[in-house]
Amino acid sequence: MATKPSDKKLAVLGAGKLGGILLRAYLKQGLFSPKHVTATVKHGEKAAALAKELGVSVTTANRKAVHGADIVLLGVKPQVVGDVLKEIAPELSEKTLVICVAASVPTSYIEQRVSARVPVVRAMPNTPAAVGCGMTGICAGAHAKAEHLETARRMFDAVGRTVVVDEKNMDAVTGLSASGPAYAYIILESLAEAGVKVGLPRDVATLLAAQTMKGAASVVLETGDHPALLKDAVTTPAGCTIDGIMELEEGKLRVTLIKAVVKATSRAGELLFEK
Repeated sequence: MATKPSDKKLAVLGAGKLGGILLRAYLKQGLFSPKHVTATVKHGEKAAALAKELGVSVTTANRKAVHGADIVLLGVKPQVVGDVLKEIAPELSEKTLVICVAASVPTSYIEQRVSARVPVVRAMPNTPAAVGCGMTGICAGAHAKAEHLETARRMFDAVGRTVVVDEKNMDAVTGLSASGPAYAYIILESLAEAGVKVGLPRDVATLLAAQTMKGAASVVLETGDHPALLKDAVTTPAGCTIDGIMELEEGKLRVTLIKAVVKATSRAGELLFEK
């Protein structure tokens, strides 16, 4: 695994929403050469269109796509991972790195369904990866070594930031950062609506809200300061911000967001077992 990802053959099984986002980013950044990439989709018409768009080989046959691949990216839904593994298992070996981005699928689930000691990395990216601002949590399976984690890290660093966590925390990653963009969009939309309520044109209100959220997040990432400290810096004595914060506290925004992450985390652990 010492060579660059660009020297390796990649199979993306399920080049739909998330798989497609990742694949496009890898090709755009030259992380993998198009001639070394094979992707799969459900329908033949979509396969032809995707192949023409991206300049890679696209098929509906998972086992064919995996043949000879160094890295297999599982981008299918959690409920069909078992069926896909049964199909591709004969093509996997100890030299094949399997990276699974399907929510709620433990590394042990994959390892038990392949015969060889296949190195497995579980990953949970989010949709802002589409614009290079993704956040991904990764963890190693029983047979994955440091170099396998490093390969996965490089792949997800290409679309944002990456953090290595214990597998027991992967559902929490799903509930926080994978589901989190939806929470942020609701907050952003609400701020924009508030701007309209107080007289701003909608496009201006949306821009103000979006850039403000982006800026606030950037300050946390760049300074490393605790959000509470940064909040206090904005909140001047007897100013307007403290009045706004009082309304947020009265509306229980803080506890509602906490409960949303807890609920989504719990739900993440159930997805694999639904048909």
